[in-house]
Amino acid sequence: MAEAAQTTPAADERIKQISPLRKALIRPELGGMVGTVAVFTFFLLFAFDSGMFNSQGVMNWSIVSAQFMIIAVGACLLMIAGEFDLSVGSMIGFAGMMIAIFGVTLGWPIWIAIIVTFVLCIGIGALNGFIVIRTGLPSFIVTLAFLFILRGFTIYLPQIIERKTIIGGIKDAAEGDWLAPVFGGKILQGFFQWMGEAGLITTFTRGTRAGQPVVDGIPMLIVWAIVLIIFGHVLLTKTKFGNWIFAAGGDAEAARNSGVPVNRVKVLMFMMTAFCATVFAVCQVMEFGSAGADRGLLKEFEAIIAVVIGGALLTGGYGSVLGAALGALIFGVVQQGLFFAGVESSLFRVFLGVILLGAVILNTYIRRVITGER
Repeated sequence: MAEAAQTTPAADERIKQISPLRKALIRPELGGMVGTVAVFTFFLLFAFDSGMFNSQGVMNWSIVSAQFMIIAVGACLLMIAGEFDLSVGSMIGFAGMMIAIFGVTLGWPIWIAIIVTFVLCIGIGALNGFIVIRTGLPSFIVTLAFLFILRGFTIYLPQIIERKTIIGGIKDAAEGDWLAPVFGGKILQGFFQWMGEAGLITTFTRGTRAGQPVVDGIPMLIVWAIVLIIFGHVLLTKTKFGNWIFAAGGDAEAARNSGVPVNRVKVLMFMMTAFCATVFAVCQVMEFGSAGADRGLLKEFEAIIAVVIGGALLTGGYGSVLGAALGALIFGVVQQGLFFAGVESSLFRVFLGVILLGAVILNTYIRRVITGER
């Protein structure tokens, strides 16, 4: 018995045991989760009978939330890598305008216009990252410059070519195109038709669409949001590259000394941000059938706000794609919910500011309590 006791290895004092509760409390999604519960509780109390939670109401705020989610995924990964991209909004407007010019003005097949636009915008994202890496300038400054450059081209090019800042006719040009429905179509239309016939969702009662469901499918915008969230979450939490992203944003020099290709990681994250912005732009022009020079205004700040609400740090190295998705959901629900609740729409930004501040304070306070930071 004595010999057995002597051979039992002693616990390593350097390893600190963390309870499941403490692990849950230091998750970056905590602020987003609390904010989501608070927002839904508020609107369930004050807007439950307004139509916000019927099929059409749910679809309305789901679409708005999905828009924020798409750009928030790219912004989240880039911020965790320690960088910012303030050109996201301008990239959305620029990408939409390029599709209109290529597909409508120049008469290219829409699928070619979409692919060329993706290549062009991802290339600009890579250029952003390359300039940041090569010059050592803050990404805030570099992407701020591209915010103005891209917005300027978005206004200039249609004026020179078409003598106007809005180009329509995209839906007609996309008729019969094989790639356009991937961004502008809907899925599960038969399922929604069945639910309408079964009386599970609202249907039209008059006109040529009598008996048809008001919500007749899930837009590809929402599908893209879900796909990007899953991809970003798996990339960040289940792969070696995800560890590289955290390392590049946490301590770039230490990461380099450990063999992490920090420069490559950062450039790829700028390209990912551009990809997400282009996805948003293509879905938008396919929905509206036109491209406008003012599209995407302030979207870069909305993406950053969603990511911060979701628990990411502005200093990099900490965050969660799922948290960013929750932040985007809060954003969309609040924006649409105020209308359903009969609240003055101008108070949207007041609500948003309160939620942003509350989420940041909560995340910071709990992280300091749990980790012992000061």
